[in-house]
Amino acid sequence: MQATQPKKALITGITGQDGSYLAELLLGKGYEVHGIIRRSSSFNTDRIEHLYADRHITGAKMFLHYGDLVDGMGMREVLSRVKPDEVYNLAAQSHVRVSYDQPVYTVQADALGTMNLLEAIRDTGLPTRIYQASSSEMYGKVRETPQTELTPFHPRSPYACAKVFSYWQTVNYREAYNMYAVNGILFNHESPRRGETFVTRKITRAATRIKEGLQDALYMGNLEAKRDWGFAGDYVEAMWLMLQQDKPEDYVIATGETHSVQEFLEVVFSQLNLDWKQYVKQDPKYFRPAEVDLLLGDATKAKKNLGWTPKVTFKGLADMMVKADWELAKRERVIAESEGKKVGSKR
Repeated sequence: MQATQPKKALITGITGQDGSYLAELLLGKGYEVHGIIRRSSSFNTDRIEHLYADRHITGAKMFLHYGDLVDGMGMREVLSRVKPDEVYNLAAQSHVRVSYDQPVYTVQADALGTMNLLEAIRDTGLPTRIYQASSSEMYGKVRETPQTELTPFHPRSPYACAKVFSYWQTVNYREAYNMYAVNGILFNHESPRRGETFVTRKITRAATRIKEGLQDALYMGNLEAKRDWGFAGDYVEAMWLMLQQDKPEDYVIATGETHSVQEFLEVVFSQLNLDWKQYVKQDPKYFRPAEVDLLLGDATKAKKNLGWTPKVTFKGLADMMVKADWELAKRERVIAESEGKKVGSKR
């Protein structure tokens, strides 16, 4: 009997937070995983180094290809070579505040990049299923709370506008060309692998560094903004589940709870026995030109159709991130002391 060939998945943005967790999940399911990375003079594969290093031990099949979503011909070439069963489009300029500083690049990567990928899949004629990473930021100035798959969009940043474009192009290619293309409207999802400029990781990094005497203060923007925060490891499972269904549909993925930035500050600093008010200062440069005040998702459809529910709680997420960043801060302290630098402590 001929052995069944493993499924092939192609992940754009594999070196990011979501890409690394998704690669872990798919490799655990026996997939052959291919990732697209941009050529750089420095290595940016830290989040997936453990997967690449362990592949000789576990037998996992993982391959990386140079490419960029803004290069449509390059996308066609990779697709034709890999012939993936599933494509997960996670690549993006994903920082909302930065999108105001680099709006044109954000649109090129997040909107036209998605268009290039969809068109490349259509042009190659491959029977590929595609997942598009949509965002709760598309709701922006929300029309209703909680937000569902039917809530109208009112984007409030160049990033969100680009994601709305990609959302509707994904729907259009599904309806016009009968492609299996779905949008996952994911609300905020965090982890110890989150980039350090994103608000949750910025807080846990700063708080643990303050605890170890490596930093004196944390400068923040709007503390009243409320978000629906979950764990990235939970959310990538929902991505996979969306591509396993008989019918392609769009889904909201969220916890159904909302917490303010200040609440996250309070939980993190209290875990370190610190009073956040003594160290946190507000700086106007971190405020957005147009704020999104409240995001709260209703994942009822995902729970019913996909059988998906989040496992990690808000406090559990904060605990996880503090634990990881505290270990990192302790290592930084040891290095600083070995170099003869004077380091204080908030113990």
